Amino acid sequence: MDQIINKIKELSHEYLQEIKSIRTHLHQNPELSFEEFETSKFVQQKLDSYGIPYKSGFVKTGIVGKIEGVNPSKKILALRTDMDALPICENETHTNCSKNEGVMHACGHDMHMASLLGTAKILNKLKNEWEGTVLLIFQPGEELLPGGAKLMMEEGALDPEPDLIMGQHVLPDMESGHIGFREGMYMASGDEVYLTVKGKGGHGAMPHKCDDTVLIASHIVVALQQVVSRHADIRIPTVLTFGRMIAEGATNIIPSEVKLEGTFRTMNEEWRAKAKQLITDIAQSTAKGMGAECEVDIRHGYPFLVNDINYTRSAKTAAISFLDDERVEDMDIRMTTEDFGFYSQKYPSCFYRFGVKKERSSGLHTSGFQAEDSSLETSMGIMAYLAIDFLNK
Repeated sequence: MDQIINKIKELSHEYLQEIKSIRTHLHQNPELSFEEFETSKFVQQKLDSYGIPYKSGFVKTGIVGKIEGVNPSKKILALRTDMDALPICENETHTNCSKNEGVMHACGHDMHMASLLGTAKILNKLKNEWEGTVLLIFQPGEELLPGGAKLMMEEGALDPEPDLIMGQHVLPDMESGHIGFREGMYMASGDEVYLTVKGKGGHGAMPHKCDDTVLIASHIVVALQQVVSRHADIRIPTVLTFGRMIAEGATNIIPSEVKLEGTFRTMNEEWRAKAKQLITDIAQSTAKGMGAECEVDIRHGYPFLVNDINYTRSAKTAAISFLDDERVEDMDIRMTTEDFGFYSQKYPSCFYRFGVKKERSSGLHTSGFQAEDSSLETSMGIMAYLAIDFLNK
């Protein structure tokens, strides 16, 4: 495989400037979840220029490209990227900022798309040197329920069905040019929790004549901490966090309604179902005990993401061959979520990280997030090599 490695590295270096310019264009023109119409057109234009056939229109903006190597039916490999951006105003302290006010690629999906286009160009160039078929999945709506991955599968986008699906994601605190893997359970499931406390509002100076919905909501938040601290098996990673409380009263007004919004995350489906019932019971009983009521709406979100142990172990070994031991890292579990979890529930999967660390960058989903775009040389090269390594075995 040394000859293939050298060819891929040469092509990655040769294509880098083009792929960086693609990333710049995508970063400057972000679109929100399920609204990636111009992004989709741009990707299709690039696939056309590479001579790669594709089908479009999945979940409106989704695209599935196809590259056939020698003996196309031998194996099917899917490579996936997400396309959507976030409703965040970018911190304009660097060049090439978003031109769409209030929308930003703050999770690196522009990097993912550019990287996959680079990988596609490499694989297409070398298609006489590998066997099987590669599906290129450009997926909308990763950031918004019900998740583009789920909808893409429901619309039959993965046809033929893959023997393996791979995806990659930027990691801002990992050195540029590094890759990270984790076998087995990797990322958490994620459910959205919406609580509405309702009671009799009134004057803040006369709380005895009304239901103090703000106080009741506060008690509910505190009471729900026991879901994790006293009910969760200590061996099962679990997080319950409330990040929003809306109580539109005033200094002297107790509102009749208070809204709470949070997230529940874990890595066990049986416990996930039990915990959601606990959240409902505790919230409602706490409100009732204090003279009010609580409406509970828990929206079932993404499942946990699990990497196939054998394929991921093999991918890590291949990555070391392509890079070296020092640039291939072992990852810990993450309580963040990814709709790639839907794919991992159905197909053998390998979802890994690539480093994009850049000075003065903040974390994912923040206005100051930046990525070192020279890392695209590594990300497109390693994905191409992992693809060929899998297909030719």
